[in-house]
Amino acid sequence: MTDDTRTVLSRRTLVAGGAAASVTSGLLAAQGRTSNAARFSMNYAPHQGSFASRGGLIEQIAFAADQGFTAWEDNEARNRPVAEQERMARALSQRGMMMGVFVASMPRWSQSRPLLGGSDDAEREAFLADIRTSVDVAKRLSAKWMTVVPGFMDAKAPVDIQTARIIDVMRRAGEIVAPHGIAMVMEPLNTRTNHPGVYMQTIAQGYAVARGANSPAVKILADLYHEQIQSGNLIPTLDTCWSEIRYLQFGDNPGRKEPTTGEINYRSVVRWLKAKGYAGVIGMEHGNSVAGRAGEERLVAAYREIDRA
Repeated sequence: MTDDTRTVLSRRTLVAGGAAASVTSGLLAAQGRTSNAARFSMNYAPHQGSFASRGGLIEQIAFAADQGFTAWEDNEARNRPVAEQERMARALSQRGMMMGVFVASMPRWSQSRPLLGGSDDAEREAFLADIRTSVDVAKRLSAKWMTVVPGFMDAKAPVDIQTARIIDVMRRAGEIVAPHGIAMVMEPLNTRTNHPGVYMQTIAQGYAVARGANSPAVKILADLYHEQIQSGNLIPTLDTCWSEIRYLQFGDNPGRKEPTTGEINYRSVVRWLKAKGYAGVIGMEHGNSVAGRAGEERLVAAYREIDRA
């Protein structure tokens, strides 16, 4: 082979390599990726604050995408200005990320309201009004799920009567959102550490209400931080109630920080979810155990660790 031949072949190799790189870049762009970070195998969803050192909401979404995350959740989305909701929707679409939950009707924690199982119909009507307006938010964000908390216990009403009333109002709410392809996911909360007095306290209780409502739009958000505190027995509970679960959230206990900081074996949970073929979103509804960028790096590393399960 002559020197001239080697030069021609070298030029051809460079051209071919450049073309291949362009094709690869185009594919990455089409998939919403502009980073070499491998995408996680599960749809873990950070939230604003997970990567606070990287800037505002849009910058944090971009950084999360660059780390390989494929979803995002935002409890506060309903309260954001419409223009900000639209900016968030564009950012997620451009990066190929799914929108997770937002809170469709915010409890008034300081007043222990609403009492959806109480005797006052006005509380239930106000809840349904929130659900109607939240449909527009969900459409704006291309969200398929929205969180609902079925209120607080009414000390003056028998529990069984409260359950019947809550099943009824959730069925009515389901009729509002089902035509739009949206599911409300009811979140059971723990009463021992964070939310004394709430009505729905376990995934099993959520299962009973969801089965009673009998609606494709009334399902369960299984937050494993809350369930671990209240009941434990996570995987058997998930298995028993799986037909009514549509969304999950992670957070370790104690402390409500990232997986691997507490007692929950999230590696086993992820293995179980993969075996189930779960392809939905897993919200990262917890704080970072370490402040600043070191904590953000630890957060990503923790999810890499459990994702390898």
